[in-house]
Amino acid sequence: MVRGNSIDGYEQLGLILDFAGVLTASPIEVHRAWCVSEGLEPGAWRATLNDHPEGRRLYAALEIGEIGQAEWNEGTAALLGEHVDPVNLMGRAWAEVPPARRMIALTRAAQAAGHRLALLSNSFGLDPFNPYEHVGIWDLFDVHVVSELEGMAKPDPAIYRLALERIGLPAEQCVFVDDHEVNLPPAAELGITTVHATDEDRAVAELEALLGVTAVLTV
Repeated sequence: MVRGNSIDGYEQLGLILDFAGVLTASPIEVHRAWCVSEGLEPGAWRATLNDHPEGRRLYAALEIGEIGQAEWNEGTAALLGEHVDPVNLMGRAWAEVPPARRMIALTRAAQAAGHRLALLSNSFGLDPFNPYEHVGIWDLFDVHVVSELEGMAKPDPAIYRLALERIGLPAEQCVFVDDHEVNLPPAAELGITTVHATDEDRAVAELEALLGVTAVLTV
């Protein structure tokens, strides 16, 4: 769903994209299957990261670079179960999450049309598993704003201002896409048009209309 100001009439626009759940498919079912393969309850991943106090603390620290992915792997594996191997835990859980092929095609079309592209992502670590390189989207973007590298995370308004500064366009010429609704209001308050990506096809169609481009899938 599109919210915010109209961006009609500008020749060059800025497209600011979240990563997980926007440039990838939803990871929920993959994570459930991974849990089962590890001898865990299907919902163990989300429960540990979202509901367990120490799990939430570790993930929040990872997002803003207070700890690295290797340290997070060790701490979170222990919370999941004593039998869970911490080695490349994040990479093993995310390896089978597929890219959002139509959204990536839309991003390439926007690039070809001369629009500016920014990745604005709350990080889940870069080493030993780099999710952006794994999906193959890092080099698509003119600008990278990754929370781990910046020491702040969405929905902190400062990280949106940083994205605008780096993309080099006023807020009124930019559109921001995220799958988490809580991350949209700070962008909208700056004057950025926002798209809540709850369905890939719908979000791509909205962006095609906003940007004046067509996503073309290649074989």
